[in-house]
Amino acid sequence: MLIAQITDLHVRPRGLPAYRVSETTMLAERAIDALIALQPRPDVVLVTGDLADCGLSEEYALLRGLLGRLPIPVFVVPGNHDRREALRAGLPAAWLPEAAEDFVQYVVEDWPVRLIALDTLVPGASHGALCERRLAFLEEALATGGDRPTVVFMHHPPFACGMEDMDRIRLLDGEARFRAIIDGHRNVERILCGHHHRPIQVRYAGTIAQVAPGVTHQVALDLTSGRESGLVLEPPAFQLHRYAPETGLVSHMAYVERYPGPFPFVLDADYPGHA
Repeated sequence: MLIAQITDLHVRPRGLPAYRVSETTMLAERAIDALIALQPRPDVVLVTGDLADCGLSEEYALLRGLLGRLPIPVFVVPGNHDRREALRAGLPAAWLPEAAEDFVQYVVEDWPVRLIALDTLVPGASHGALCERRLAFLEEALATGGDRPTVVFMHHPPFACGMEDMDRIRLLDGEARFRAIIDGHRNVERILCGHHHRPIQVRYAGTIAQVAPGVTHQVALDLTSGRESGLVLEPPAFQLHRYAPETGLVSHMAYVERYPGPFPFVLDADYPGHA
């Protein structure tokens, strides 16, 4: 099974860049082009939040057209820039199947890896939370899945990464209980997150939690204490997660843009040390 994860599209109405510098809609479109061109083709695409930048109906209409070009199933969760009501109204029900009325979370059972979508959105806030109802959903979803390999995907990372501004807006409320639930289920292959706009990995509660880079702009890598974060126009990227029974889940980072190559590894006959 091959899972593509894209995150933090921050789609804006056409002609309006995010933060006045990031042409997010154009960059999101390029990311979709890159996904369509992938060989082999992924089985599913997970979009881990901040689909829209301001949660506007116009933004979700554009997003629907962009993601609708993908010839493979798409599953989404909201981020802190999203609005649940507008997201539900603007996107196909198949992208959030059988999601509860109050939270956008659900389980997908159709592939070798179970997919559990979690909603960490706190309306009007940047940080994430998992209340008792959302945690109960996760606990039940894991309890009913037996020992099948499972991926949990959500927007806010549950761990501190050392970038202080981002750590202040990670998953805060409910994190301890979330950790305990995950720690009790060793079949959780990954916790896949967005929000931080950087590739970040950590060992967490007996599994691996990781953040995918944004397909638009990135957050500047700065581990200096007391310094405010900012965005940088580093190359957009996404992640591919390949599952096989003999290896479990193996993750790769893929850049959206194309670069020269590949070139064959040909040794120069005149190179010292080679006959």
